[in-house]
Amino acid sequence: MTASLHLQKVVFVLTIALSLTACTQTSPRQSLSSTTNPSLNPSATNPPSNTPVKPTANLAFTVPPQFQGKTVYQVSPKNQEKVIALTIDDGPWPKTTPAMLNIFQQNGVKATFFWVGTALQAHPDIAKQVAAQGHAIGNHTWHHWYRKMDAATAKSEIERTAELIYKTTGVKTSLFRPPGGFLNNGLAAYAKSKNYSVIMWSLTSADTDPRAKPQAFVNNVLKGAKPGAIVLMHDGGGDRHRTVEALPKIISGLKQQGYRFVTVPELLAMAENAKP
Repeated sequence: MTASLHLQKVVFVLTIALSLTACTQTSPRQSLSSTTNPSLNPSATNPPSNTPVKPTANLAFTVPPQFQGKTVYQVSPKNQEKVIALTIDDGPWPKTTPAMLNIFQQNGVKATFFWVGTALQAHPDIAKQVAAQGHAIGNHTWHHWYRKMDAATAKSEIERTAELIYKTTGVKTSLFRPPGGFLNNGLAAYAKSKNYSVIMWSLTSADTDPRAKPQAFVNNVLKGAKPGAIVLMHDGGGDRHRTVEALPKIISGLKQQGYRFVTVPELLAMAENAKP
């Protein structure tokens, strides 16, 4: 009888020990699985700030010689191939950018992100995620100022951003987009002097309209799509949840029209000529 009681105690102690071991092994896995859905916790998709950037297919986003120092609104692809470039401005931005990255990944789409230096400084982990997923990167100045500025200020706005893009992600880029599309405030002139391609747009989602519903953004893009179009959208600079809501419908609608998605550098490489 005593031996039986002793055996029961041993089994009981072993059971508790195994139970505790199982808890310590499974709880991290449970924590990871609960944060794999960016829509539930977008910030969870961001790697730690000290995580090395994964190599991408191209860390130097250059442009063909005919586009260096030029302003480009759209491109005429060879044979009028149905290709289109989605461009995303004003990030990187918390919640919005990770949610967009998730949508792009699910749909096999690569886009071109134009970053603001102050946003990049605030959210380097999100920037690393964008680069790691192979999207193209462009320079959108440090402060996103519209005002006219002297040559020294324009230089600082662009070079300071370029330096932080490289320091954060390892990316060097020859793509520049002036805030608000202003071409005469000194920024575009400096960018051209350094052989940046000044990338404008031929089609806007109009997602900065505070009164518009997401379906309006979808309609704007689908009705205006043409081969070689460059589409303007935003992930930063404010609440862009409507853009996130519209994005899957924009992608599916363009696919139904027969379009293939390319980055701006890819689009420029496919061009017969640019439309200034």
